[in-house]
Amino acid sequence: MPSQDTFFARLVSLACHDLRTPLATVHGFARTIERTQKLEEPLARYVEMINAAAGQLTDLLETLSTVARIEGRRYEPLVVETDTLDLARSAVDRVTGASAEGAGTSVSTDAEQMERSLAAFASCAIRHGAAPSVTLRVEGKTVVLKPVNESARAVILGEELRDLGAAAAVLIVRSLGGSVELDGDALRVTLA
Repeated sequence: MPSQDTFFARLVSLACHDLRTPLATVHGFARTIERTQKLEEPLARYVEMINAAAGQLTDLLETLSTVARIEGRRYEPLVVETDTLDLARSAVDRVTGASAEGAGTSVSTDAEQMERSLAAFASCAIRHGAAPSVTLRVEGKTVVLKPVNESARAVILGEELRDLGAAAAVLIVRSLGGSVELDGDALRVTLA
């Protein structure tokens, strides 16, 4: 029998997999209604909210599934060549109030997971640090996120578990050989 930690990680992976099917049904039908029907208010807004919530649930399940695979020692990153500035730009497209700048370089990494991780860090800094906006400054293989206010520092590193995305992002970055560290009011994410 596998160890308890491995068993639990496999159980979580299975649950994430099984939840995707009904979630895909909800999301698919909500999108179909949105595209094919002219809805009056407030029904149009409700369908839009269902779509947004289904998208958020999909992201949460993907994050949880990735963490379970890492913890169960079954994570097989889909490594591709990508530019760090492109990763940062894609990440900020997911987060209202985030911007990216700087000069990137080419790295081999799991681009989808790294993009998701950078977006999670930015979202955490805004949500838990009460920052109206954050900037991801790309310096080669390092992405410097500022500001990380005092109230967000323990949360963004996963030391205070109040943000699944940020806690998972730390684990994902490190599992890909990178590092995550605070430097004053900045979070330094260095890709391998």
